[in-house]
Amino acid sequence: MLLELFLVGAGVSAYLRKRTQAAPATAEEQLLSPDKEQLQSERSHKNLLTDLKTAILGSDRQQQELVLNPEKQQELEEYRRASNRNFRLTSIAAGVALFGAIFPAFTLVGIGAVLYLSKEIFATFWKYAKQGHVLNVYLLYVVMAIGMIADGHFVILAIASILSAIAMKIVKKAEETSQHQLLNVFQGHPAKVWIEKDGVELQVDFSSITKGDLVIVNGGEIIPVDGIIQTGIGTIDQHVLTGESQPVEREIGDKVFASTLLLSGRMVILVEVAGEDTIADNIGKILNDTQHYTDNVMARGQKVADDLLPVELCVGAVTIATLGFTASLAALWSNLGSNMVVLGPLSTLNYLQILSRRGILVKDGRVFEALGKVDTIVFDKTGTLTLEQPAVHKIHLLNTEYDENTILAYAAAAEQRLPHPIAQAIVAKANEASIVIPEIADAQYELGYGIQATIEGKLIQVGSLRFMQQKNIAIPEAVPPLQIQAEATGYSLIYVAINGKLISMLELCPTIRPEATEVIQTLKQRGLNLYIISGDHEAPTRHLAKQLGIEHYFAETLPENKAKLINQLKEEEHCVCFIGDGINDAIALKSAQASISIKGASSIATDVAQIVFMDGSLHRLPTLFQLSDEFERTMNKNLLSAVVPGAINIAGIYLLHTRIAISVAIYYMGTVVGLGNTLQPLLKHQDEQQEHPTDESIIKAETEVSDKAN
Repeated sequence: MLLELFLVGAGVSAYLRKRTQAAPATAEEQLLSPDKEQLQSERSHKNLLTDLKTAILGSDRQQQELVLNPEKQQELEEYRRASNRNFRLTSIAAGVALFGAIFPAFTLVGIGAVLYLSKEIFATFWKYAKQGHVLNVYLLYVVMAIGMIADGHFVILAIASILSAIAMKIVKKAEETSQHQLLNVFQGHPAKVWIEKDGVELQVDFSSITKGDLVIVNGGEIIPVDGIIQTGIGTIDQHVLTGESQPVEREIGDKVFASTLLLSGRMVILVEVAGEDTIADNIGKILNDTQHYTDNVMARGQKVADDLLPVELCVGAVTIATLGFTASLAALWSNLGSNMVVLGPLSTLNYLQILSRRGILVKDGRVFEALGKVDTIVFDKTGTLTLEQPAVHKIHLLNTEYDENTILAYAAAAEQRLPHPIAQAIVAKANEASIVIPEIADAQYELGYGIQATIEGKLIQVGSLRFMQQKNIAIPEAVPPLQIQAEATGYSLIYVAINGKLISMLELCPTIRPEATEVIQTLKQRGLNLYIISGDHEAPTRHLAKQLGIEHYFAETLPENKAKLINQLKEEEHCVCFIGDGINDAIALKSAQASISIKGASSIATDVAQIVFMDGSLHRLPTLFQLSDEFERTMNKNLLSAVVPGAINIAGIYLLHTRIAISVAIYYMGTVVGLGNTLQPLLKHQDEQQEHPTDESIIKAETEVSDKAN
């Protein structure tokens, strides 16, 4: 189906290559390597056709989607089989249409093939007509097809039908990028969970959990239900649900929530709410019932063509009255703006390809329209502007018997076998300082708020203030002021005791993404309004905003209120891009005109977001906006190539009385120019794509690992 498109693409690629070359070769260079330019041109043509094919098929984007959700493999395989079957049927119909057009005896068969090739166009026209939108661009094709059959222009109609079928494939492919599946907040949960029944631990299906069950959760596992802790204590990371930057301590009688992560400890939880009634799943229901901003955005190319359709029909009506039926058909071939129906989606697919190779997965091509208008960016705080793992900011000494390095060595030794972020932060600080971490002679890892171990003959205890109080360790008078100071900046304290005496506190702060400061400055230079919206407390949110130079922030914001704030900004006529990573961000992500998440975020955030940064960072944010500006310029050029040839055709009919064959030729000349314009970005960014192979390599490697795991 794409063969004709590739042939036209090859025809314009040589011209485009000459335009994009930085400088002509010198005479000496030409003498030394006379075939170099020819080889480079041939290589560029080949690469261009490969890039065009990849862009239309969406191969790179499919690989990225599989990295995010390996379960889509079967769905993609079924889609490929259906596409191959459709390709074979369409190719047969194209051959029959041309055969019937050339041999009059088979005209009726040829017309049948033409109608088969045009079925997508007729179906699309009927879909809009049923919605009350009769004056859509597909009406023009219906009128032209009937008129061409009535006037006997079978050869031209057969060729036009083949090319139109190709065009519709491109349009439909672009539309597929905008289809969203229902959201499932429980993708991260195991299929089986453990429950306690009559004193016995049993493994059951996750879906079978009911109110009143006792669910067992161990450190490192996701809590599958909303409920009350019956036995056990532990530290829980709730940031994906509440936005809190620091883990929280929970004990018997405290409430816990589904989709949060038990970092350390072991709990038996009395189920209050399971399955579809949990807070997390209620958010999912709201999302599935909430209409996305782009659901009401008509494809830009089609909107332009639809707006010009009345003009085209008026020209046809005037022409049939003044110059006759055949001249009227020629006038209809002006197709004012109708090429935008194809050029718009093709440009979209090309830029999806360009962005994909930079590690930016754009799942909804319609978002380009919003990106060009964005004047406000709203960041979630925890997990978006900060990393999951905190950093050791300062070591407070409460006893001069030990220095900072010794304390850090003991704390790292006690924590080094634990997987949660706080332990990793302490070990990372020790490694950064090149401290030799001693061996543990007798380890006693206690579940709950802290750890104790015997190291070099000393009892080392590391944990929270509550853990120290449980161990009856005296708290010096110097501690409360340091607590107040840490809380004012949103930092947390980890206490270290040696042989039953509190000797130090490790002050942990959120780790700002390394790229965040530079990205924020670039966005401010662009003149964008920047906000932070967080479910975290006011002090850490304010402190982070000050560090990054962001003037506006909202703290302690519930998930539904995040969406209200986004809608408030929209009501103030701002075009908003929201960037978030948690379940608590999902409603806001869906409310904004443009939405971005980061690979590694909660599955529901990457499901909802229109754009996902596959390298797990914000590095690509300026690139995204730069390429969206370039997309806008390309679309403006597309519009010229779709309108100017039509105007020339109308002038030729009235001034020179040109025939229908000339009108068709002018129309397809405009198509070639438009196609050249849509291919220009692929050609322009070929070399840049080769300079940035990292994202693609990572994606392929991760996909291979995922495939092996499956």
